[in-house]
Amino acid sequence: MSDLELKPTRIAEVVEICPRIIEDSRGFFMESWNSRCFAREGIDASFVQDNHSRSQQGILRGLHYQIRREQGKLVRVVRGEVFDVAVDLRRSSASFGQWVGVYLSEDRHNMLWVPPGFAHGFYVTSHTADLLYKCTDFYSPDYDRTLRWDDPQLAIDWPLVSGEVPTVSDKDAAGVGLADAETFA
Repeated sequence: MSDLELKPTRIAEVVEICPRIIEDSRGFFMESWNSRCFAREGIDASFVQDNHSRSQQGILRGLHYQIRREQGKLVRVVRGEVFDVAVDLRRSSASFGQWVGVYLSEDRHNMLWVPPGFAHGFYVTSHTADLLYKCTDFYSPDYDRTLRWDDPQLAIDWPLVSGEVPTVSDKDAAGVGLADAETFA
């Protein structure tokens, strides 16, 4: 029995991961990272930084990426639910400028692998959410970039609660559209 179930998304390199959950009357156990299991499934990543983000419902964070020192991210939610989005910024890719979105939740225990070359962001659909993500490179403010979350060219179908405009940071509100964004080869 495999320890992981990989579910493809519309963009082949972005993968939803469902780990094996062992449950009993005491609770549950799961491996959130096992380098051998992930490598067998084609995700041979080395992580150097773990991040934890807590946000309230209606908060949108992103879409973030680093133009150099690109980061791959393994994302999961340990409390609540988010709509997690990856946007392909690799000009050489057939899926350049396309996005995928996956609901990640504490109940499903699912994760999303967002490889280097993608912008990443999420929107909180539950009352509150704690999101954890591992990164393949360190945060580098000099190379940090933000893609506009509501760029009409991307046309991301965010599941906005009651249709209300999300709360974003000043940095995210100043993000650029895909047409003006620095992208990857």
